[in-house]
Amino acid sequence: MGNWYLPITLVPGIGLLILSTSNLMLTLTNEIGVIIPRLKKEEDIIIYQKINQLKRLNLTMVLLYIAVACLVLSSLIGGITENLQLSNNWDIYCSIVGIIFILSSLYLLIIFSLKALSIRQNQFLYLLENKTKETD
Repeated sequence: MGNWYLPITLVPGIGLLILSTSNLMLTLTNEIGVIIPRLKKEEDIIIYQKINQLKRLNLTMVLLYIAVACLVLSSLIGGITENLQLSNNWDIYCSIVGIIFILSSLYLLIIFSLKALSIRQNQFLYLLENKTKETD
């Protein structure tokens, strides 16, 4: 084998994804907290969309954590089996599962980004419409 260290090299990159995703979650949570006290009935749809975005980010974080666990486990199993000169493919299976979780979380982040754009546009259009109504 000799490739037990490869899965562990992905962990710092996933750590950066976790950090940026947690920053997105904090920002979104704060934004929801600011909007809810001054909530108007017309803004309900925007709040529900933002809460769905928050759920999507939470799921992404869970998938990233599972991916890190799989990759670390893969490296651990690979290192142990190499030192004991055992032959099994559990390390490869763990790596594949970890990579699947990484790809799934990246898919959710792409969906989050696309939906965030439309939600933000709807929010700004709503604010613009209300501002023009107030000035009339």
